[in-house]
Amino acid sequence: MKTLLPFLLLFVLHVAKAQEVLPLYDKIPNSKPYRTPERVSVRAGLVSRVSVPTLTKYQPAVPGPQRSAVIICPGGGYTLLSARQEGEAVAMALSKLGVVAFVLKYRLPSDSTMRDKSIGPLQDAQRALQLVRERAAEWHIDPTKVGLMGFSAGGHLAATAATHFNQAVIDNPKRTSLRPDFSVLLYPVISFRDSLTHLGSRDQLLSKNPGASAIRSFSNELLVTPQTPPAFLMQAADDSTVPVANSLVYYQALLKQGVYSELLLYPHGGHGFGLNNPATPDKWLDALKNWLTAGSFL
Repeated sequence: MKTLLPFLLLFVLHVAKAQEVLPLYDKIPNSKPYRTPERVSVRAGLVSRVSVPTLTKYQPAVPGPQRSAVIICPGGGYTLLSARQEGEAVAMALSKLGVVAFVLKYRLPSDSTMRDKSIGPLQDAQRALQLVRERAAEWHIDPTKVGLMGFSAGGHLAATAATHFNQAVIDNPKRTSLRPDFSVLLYPVISFRDSLTHLGSRDQLLSKNPGASAIRSFSNELLVTPQTPPAFLMQAADDSTVPVANSLVYYQALLKQGVYSELLLYPHGGHGFGLNNPATPDKWLDALKNWLTAGSFL
């Protein structure tokens, strides 16, 4: 036991060093003076009422130059963040693959904390991309291999960033690219059209009665172009929360535009399972690793 103590101490110190929480802004844009205190459920790993965004960095155990980076957007219907299951656990798994992983604690839409709640999460996603690219040399990241990953409503945010990168909603004096190099969309909300959407996510980001132009602007399958970043999608066909057609229409749009993409479709699994689909021993992270490697992103 005595011989293990130095190793365990070094491991603990390394883990503590590997997780660095960074403020996203010096001054939060599109913000009202009122701040709601965050609510954190330690047991469930959930965070709600987020009005102060952060980025938590997970460095790979083995240091190396020019790593790929993935910014993770947890899901939660734009009402809360599944920070443990769809954030921390995934970041740790990616870091084992040699990826510099970041968990984005993005602001949750609220009229009490934002002047325009519809763009608040997108501002945070764009700022995260901007920050990672501008500090890429410091963090040993290849600035041409920075991707966004999103689960459920976080998938909607990642897809929105992937289709709105020419529409900066943050200050960008250095003209840093706000285009993700790739996106990973896991049981994602893609569309806000009535026939496809997860209504709770749409109501929370926009309103209960959004106009046709707002619905179209946030229906990402309608905005795919040849410049849309490559995407890896994963969903279960029996998802009763977010219709599987969300993944299907986005994948079809990518194929039509000739964008490198892959869709992993499980027959069973439901929604919100994070890293491990309970209906199968198959691991979607293995398929993702192969896709990233084939696309020269890893």
